[in-house]
Amino acid sequence: MAKPQKWDRHAILGELRRRGMTLTRLAELNNVSPGGFRLVWSRPNSKSEAAIAKFLNVPVEELFPDRYPKRRTTVLDPQYAEDSKRAQSAA
Repeated sequence: MAKPQKWDRHAILGELRRRGMTLTRLAELNNVSPGGFRLVWSRPNSKSEAAIAKFLNVPVEELFPDRYPKRRTTVLDPQYAEDSKRAQSAA
């Protein structure tokens, strides 16, 4: 079996089906709501993403590269950081 160069929704679903698995069954096996599990394509959901990655034996970062690594900070300029600190202390 050739591994896809880039994992997208269709490649992931195709590989799940080749291995005899559906999203609904994978959700049930991981105690997650099937409806919420299917939203993994439009909304980040770390539990669903991890379950898919574990089943396919592929790192979650490889399956969902636009979502990982998770970024925590968004300050672009020290000036804005100071303005933010002043606003928080005033509140």
